[in-house]
Amino acid sequence: MKKSGREPVIVNADSMQVYADIPILSAAPSQAEREQCEHRLYGEWDGADPCSAADWAARAREEIADLHGKGAVPILVGGTGMYLKVLIEGIAPIPEIDPEIRSVVRAMDTPTAYKALGIEDPVRAAELEPGDSQRIARALEVKRSTGVTLGDWQQAKTGGIGEAVSLHAAVHMPPRQWVYDRCDTRFAQMLDDGAIEEVKALLARDLSPDLPVMRAIGVPEIARLVRGEITREDAIAAGAQSTRQYAKRQFTWLRNQSPPGWPRVESENIDIDTIFGSLFQD
Repeated sequence: MKKSGREPVIVNADSMQVYADIPILSAAPSQAEREQCEHRLYGEWDGADPCSAADWAARAREEIADLHGKGAVPILVGGTGMYLKVLIEGIAPIPEIDPEIRSVVRAMDTPTAYKALGIEDPVRAAELEPGDSQRIARALEVKRSTGVTLGDWQQAKTGGIGEAVSLHAAVHMPPRQWVYDRCDTRFAQMLDDGAIEEVKALLARDLSPDLPVMRAIGVPEIARLVRGEITREDAIAAGAQSTRQYAKRQFTWLRNQSPPGWPRVESENIDIDTIFGSLFQD
């Protein structure tokens, strides 16, 4: 894959492919794919150690600086938009949330939390969908714990590399039905390829169900299969549905959150040479 003397290096930007425990369920690059060029930040975290967007961004900054120092071209690949956003724009220096406040907020049902947010941070509430439980809870706990709205905190973001590097991006948004059809077939294939063994190994460690690795798409579904609560066919159907729902959320994020200047590629394939070829020239 080397072009004109500059070496491409893939840097993972997927929040599940960082975990060593689930290479099959996270669809991490195969050994054959890794042999084509160097890959970094794949399987670097143990499932017992949660990797936040800030954790990943700190490591990614180090890897990118190292690669630039060697004259290589770091290529960030992955579908976790928040990871990329934190790396490029930085992160707000929000203090740790008071555990008692977090417990109270997270115990609220979504309509109640949304109504409270509308009173305590109406600007953020107006920006969110009434059913977006995770973001509603986050905004409400930040306001109650710090006395400052999430929007105000975000005005003080630090650590972003967006202004220090040259970015060349492509947002891959192929036809949605094509993506959904692939979602319907990939989960069954993962079961055949060893995903059940991955989940059995996780369950044997008795990890907290709240850890990101335990909430990865496919883990809850296969765990139920392993425990005999559902059939293989039901697990496949549930896993495929979860995958489609995630793909839908990715489409929404990429359409609304990625920078408007980034080119959108709406075909099934990306012409790498046309979009990125010049990056590998001396």
